[in-house]
Amino acid sequence: MSRRRSLFFRLSHIRLLVRKFALVILFLAAFVLMLISKTDSEIADRASSVTTGIVSPLIDVLVMPARLIAQSYDSVRDLQRIHHDNIRLREENHRLNMIYDRFRALEIENKLLSDLLNYVTPPQADFVTARVIAEESDAFAHAMIAYVGENSVRKGQAALSDKGVVGRVDQVSGSYAKIILITDINSKIPVMVEKKRVRGILSGDNTMSPKLIFIPLDTTINVGDRIVTSGVAGVFPAGLPVGKVVSASKGEIVVKPFSNLEQIEYVKLVDYGLDGILQDQPQDKRK
Repeated sequence: MSRRRSLFFRLSHIRLLVRKFALVILFLAAFVLMLISKTDSEIADRASSVTTGIVSPLIDVLVMPARLIAQSYDSVRDLQRIHHDNIRLREENHRLNMIYDRFRALEIENKLLSDLLNYVTPPQADFVTARVIAEESDAFAHAMIAYVGENSVRKGQAALSDKGVVGRVDQVSGSYAKIILITDINSKIPVMVEKKRVRGILSGDNTMSPKLIFIPLDTTINVGDRIVTSGVAGVFPAGLPVGKVVSASKGEIVVKPFSNLEQIEYVKLVDYGLDGILQDQPQDKRK
């Protein structure tokens, strides 16, 4: 034990001496290096290269966290810029799709009317914007109630959203109108396939996807085909967007409406002044 203590005291004494003379030792080492560099440049170059080889990896290790932070910051900034660009491109794509759909409809219409001489201008439409206040969506009916206020609304008027046909007015009572949706089992709308100009009936079945019926058997319907109103029977004018085909088989053609019927807050009740629009039957007057 005494030997260990004496050795410990000696080492402590040496450490104290080194600390006291560290500055002097560093000064002497620098002075010696200066003398060597003046006398023998080859030795100085070797010492410098060895020192550089030792210090450079240490500097790289010390700089690495700062480099990683800078790279992370640049990556986050790039991701934010990509996110903003993505939002802007989506909005532009949506606008371009709307313009393209309108252009395609006009192109088809122009092609059909190019050979006609007695073209009749579509009727002027009056409309009322109404707020949806209640919905009926179950296994027996798909309808909604809209508040129309003091506006003049009558049975048979088309109910539209910003994306297309959603139904028609079935009943009017005071300031409220009941609208049968195109998914209701009692809804039957004359429609046609926009590209092929093939006519049929869009029939609701109380699901969110009505069916296309009474299509000629020799007609090929493809998934993605747009369905628009045909104007037959004078209920709706021709060309109003309805939906697109999402499933086409020999036994069943399923159509998905353009409008999300579960999230409609406002509807436009349009009166095209067509003779085929259903009217309320007059009550019999008894004497």
